[in-house]
Amino acid sequence: MLVKVFGAAVQGIHATLITIEVNVSRGIRFLLVGLPDASVKESHERIVSALEVNGLRFPRQQVVINMSPADIRKEGSAYDLPLAVGVLAASGAISTDRLADSLMMGELSLDGNILPLKGALSIAVMAKEQGYSNLILPASNAREAAVVEGISVYGVENILQVVSFFSDESSMQPVKVDLEHLFLEERLSFEYDFSDVKGQESVKRALEVAATGGHNLIMIGPPGSGKSMMARRLPSILPPFVLEEALETTKIHSVAGKMGQHLALMARRPFRSPHHTISDVAMVGGGSWPQPGEISLAHNGVLFLDELPEFNRNVLEVMRQPLEDRNIIISRARSCVEYPANFMLVAAMNPCPCGYHNHPEKECVCNPGTIQRYLNRISGPLLDRIDMQIEIVPVPFEKMAATGEAEKSETIRQRVIRGREIQRERFKNISGVYCNAQMSNKMLHRYAQPDETGLRLLKVAMEQLSLSARAYSRILKVARTIADLAGSESVRSGHLAEAISYRSLDRGSWVGY
Repeated sequence: MLVKVFGAAVQGIHATLITIEVNVSRGIRFLLVGLPDASVKESHERIVSALEVNGLRFPRQQVVINMSPADIRKEGSAYDLPLAVGVLAASGAISTDRLADSLMMGELSLDGNILPLKGALSIAVMAKEQGYSNLILPASNAREAAVVEGISVYGVENILQVVSFFSDESSMQPVKVDLEHLFLEERLSFEYDFSDVKGQESVKRALEVAATGGHNLIMIGPPGSGKSMMARRLPSILPPFVLEEALETTKIHSVAGKMGQHLALMARRPFRSPHHTISDVAMVGGGSWPQPGEISLAHNGVLFLDELPEFNRNVLEVMRQPLEDRNIIISRARSCVEYPANFMLVAAMNPCPCGYHNHPEKECVCNPGTIQRYLNRISGPLLDRIDMQIEIVPVPFEKMAATGEAEKSETIRQRVIRGREIQRERFKNISGVYCNAQMSNKMLHRYAQPDETGLRLLKVAMEQLSLSARAYSRILKVARTIADLAGSESVRSGHLAEAISYRSLDRGSWVGY
């Protein structure tokens, strides 16, 4: 008897329909074709054990299984469930009435329990697009898939539940998720808040500007000045997720296996902080079976690189293209996978090896040459993609001991949202541009052209502070954001002056020559 069951192959953050044809006929062989990898071929032993433990019989006949399309490599153990159901249906053990409307995936343990898988949300989106009515997944992945409306998602824990489902003996109900309640409840809940930060008003202002315009930012300051503390609070002032962003971000984390059990949706922007010993593959993604890296896991959120000069040079250089294109393409001999990488880069570093250059109280023991070599660990092309450079000084004792509460993140976030709305209106007819940080040079001349007074100020600043040429467009972008925060239609000299103050590393005298 020939039957067809349906599964899915996850490629990148998208899923592809896999048709599994099972034919049980006279003979004693077991054949599995359709470009399966070793883990798929091993499913035979898992299926036999799972069925026998649960009182079911694997057919003592010839079983031929074809996984189509045959040009897509089938990887992983999540095909166990559709293969087992296909074998049972082809041998007449279960009804075939509901097979055509159902898509299923899941790994079988030897006792018949169904184990979690990766990419449940991508599979659910594809199943809905293909017109399937039912989606059968491991119980721990059901809530994640249930955020897709228009398809019945069933969470199962054992192969017997699946058999009952197809035998019309099951009383299982589809998993329901109150998406709106879940989304609105969690997206504005944060562990860290700017109200806990004493002093550092200038740095808070800089982070507000960066969040409004989507600008990449680097903080330079001595140990203990609060760089990491400020960075961890940045997500609390970013604009909240819209549902489309939340779904796309959840897809990436689902594919990477980073979703917690029974977690339905990522409602808050991600904050990724990899250690400086990370490899270039772990940063941008890749491997034998390409997986998303840290830059993709930070999509629609923040990627924080603490102690930036300590990162391997190759790791930093491979980030240059994703920072520009906001996606990463991983090419292999037989496949090409694309992951989104639209993140906000926030970096922190000491000003010198000893950490106390330009410190108001402690003396630096590094000579100018040592400081310059330390800074040269960060290449010019990478710095070219960082709009804002901020110096941080330690908070004096008087401010640390103050009992008053600082401005809350919620208040700052409202100003950021108003600034983003202005930008959304400005770029509504321009594809791929949603914030000031993404403006091209042509757009700068249109939206961020300063007046005569501003041009004179910019010229003097570039000459006296020895600002590099790459600083020019960055200053204009940041000034445009500052003007948006102020509700100004034009870029004025005051906005330019503040933007110029955010170019510390471009000053020729910064290292003390």
